[in-house]
Amino acid sequence: MAFIIPASVIVGYYLAGWWNMLSLALVFLIIPFLDYMIGTSDYNIPKDRISIISEQFFYRFVTYLWTYFQLLFLAWAFYVVTFGHLSSVQEWIGFTLGTGLVTGGIGITVAHELGHKKSALERLYSKILLLTVCYMHFYIEHNKGHHVTVATPEDPATSRKNESFYAFWFRSVFHGYAHAWKIENNRLRRKGVSALSIHNEMIWFSILPLIFIAVVTGIFSIWANHFVWQLPVFFFVQSFIAFTLLEQVNYIEHYGIERKEIAPGKYERVTPIHSWNASHVISNFFLFQLQRHSDHHANAIKRYQVLYHYDESPQLPAGYSTMIILALVPGLWFHLMNPRLESWQLKSERVQQ
Repeated sequence: MAFIIPASVIVGYYLAGWWNMLSLALVFLIIPFLDYMIGTSDYNIPKDRISIISEQFFYRFVTYLWTYFQLLFLAWAFYVVTFGHLSSVQEWIGFTLGTGLVTGGIGITVAHELGHKKSALERLYSKILLLTVCYMHFYIEHNKGHHVTVATPEDPATSRKNESFYAFWFRSVFHGYAHAWKIENNRLRRKGVSALSIHNEMIWFSILPLIFIAVVTGIFSIWANHFVWQLPVFFFVQSFIAFTLLEQVNYIEHYGIERKEIAPGKYERVTPIHSWNASHVISNFFLFQLQRHSDHHANAIKRYQVLYHYDESPQLPAGYSTMIILALVPGLWFHLMNPRLESWQLKSERVQQ
């Protein structure tokens, strides 16, 4: 079902005009409506079937296929920007936002899934996908930073109670990038390797997207017989949209959740109660079960197809498509989420007592 979103971008472009907004209507109107109508499912794969279904190649194949598909989709988008017919402001806006929905809403979701796996091939695919949205440091920060410090004051990607998404965005983006440098530098220092060396992944992660778009721009400029300045602008704007979507999801997944400090600088173990969960059927189909985020943080190595729903986890009132829109309006977000957060915290404290 994830492939329906890029299909809507492609169809919208060829229908032209306001049809370029088709992907936005799909993600922010149709999917929320279907989520509301169909609702949630608390079905979990039987425990004796987890190992079998985890190893079924089909589920991995879909993520592998997406990596190649996204590269082809971006190549098509670059062709459209260079030779296509985007003649009005709304066409440019719709097409660029739609591209960001594909590379961010789905692409980063797949990169997130693959980046947690032990396979070198899957990790390579994760890095390739993150390269296309200028967010390669996420590979380090998310796996070695966020999953270690989640739901603590040390984590830039954990949103605080009464913190607006806009304040969170600046902290998560800039502090997360700086923290990735710190993690990588510490890794090299432990190995006795200089941080200023070809072995520093953060150096590569910072320059590879620039090399990528420079090569792409060069190829298309030669093809078009003139410098296509629109390509780097388009690439960086769709990247901004893509990683902003990621940060919106981070904001939603961890809003106000805190782990107890059991000793100075030491916190209780991460469990399914330390992330917001959403088991809405339709949006989870599009997002590779990402919304079952509580189980993912408790068991990061689990593949998406076997993630569990936990009743004791804090539950979001709607899927991510709806919550993303609500997060853009701080007053509405606080009005909706603060009572749920406080109610869940009281319930959690009673259970622990």
